[in-house]
Amino acid sequence: MTSTDQPGPAGFTDIRQDGWIGRWAPAPLRPYLTLARLDRPIGTWLLLFPCWWGVALAAPRWPDLWMMLLFAVGAIVMRGAGCTVNDILDRDFDAKVERTRSRPIPSGQVSVRQAVAFLVAQLLLGLLVLVQLSPAAIGLGVLSLALVFTYPLMKRITWWPQAFLGLTFNWGALMGWAAVRGDLDWPAVAMYVTGVAWTLGYDTIYAHQDKEDDARIGVKSTALRLGDTSKIWIYGFYTLTYVGLGIAGRLAGLGGLFLPLLSVAALHLAWQVATWRPDDQNDCLAKFKSNRWFGWLVLAAILAGKL
Repeated sequence: MTSTDQPGPAGFTDIRQDGWIGRWAPAPLRPYLTLARLDRPIGTWLLLFPCWWGVALAAPRWPDLWMMLLFAVGAIVMRGAGCTVNDILDRDFDAKVERTRSRPIPSGQVSVRQAVAFLVAQLLLGLLVLVQLSPAAIGLGVLSLALVFTYPLMKRITWWPQAFLGLTFNWGALMGWAAVRGDLDWPAVAMYVTGVAWTLGYDTIYAHQDKEDDARIGVKSTALRLGDTSKIWIYGFYTLTYVGLGIAGRLAGLGGLFLPLLSVAALHLAWQVATWRPDDQNDCLAKFKSNRWFGWLVLAAILAGKL
């Protein structure tokens, strides 16, 4: 084994052995549920919140709860599908990274052929959800597949794969608006662009977990590109997030309560960066996960702006 083949820091993994899958799920289903990341819902939340923001922003007053539920189910299914695509394409890289080497495909629990069959099943389920929406939202949903299938390749060709993740994960802002209004308008576009800045921030934090392994195996990321200047850049990304969401709310005609609550959400982002320890893998993961609270705060700000 050459020096470039040495594994990363021992004992750090993103597979939870003590989670509900290991304790309650039937043994044959466990690798597939793990492949879909159903034991780690933060990714689903980060995919779902732009959808909910778009629905809430477009609603005349209060968002339709059935629509919110459809997007919740769709986010669970399509996040799982995206993870499956990612793990199929990245299986050789994942086997060389301590955090990911125990995932179902590189560990041999699920074959590539089985993973492809599972992916097809998830996409069919996602289609059942998609056809419940407006024609405009259905069209946008179909277009999103181009991003879902190409994003995992970006870490091979650009230092900015987090930007492509942002384009993928925030597509729901456009779909949420279109599901309610039947078209697209500037508030939805502003929210989508803003979401990309938010993702650049939180996923750069996330990428710092793997920076040593990524550098060793030749995978690119903003964590490696920005290095010791990452905090400054993330402050910038999060500032754009705050400003962009404010513009989206203004374009949508939200009332006076929107901006004060949005400012509370911005304080949460400032806390993230101020207390973040880039060389502490556990802290990177904790700060990344804390973006769930930012998502709730922004949703609350939009709803308050409807009052």
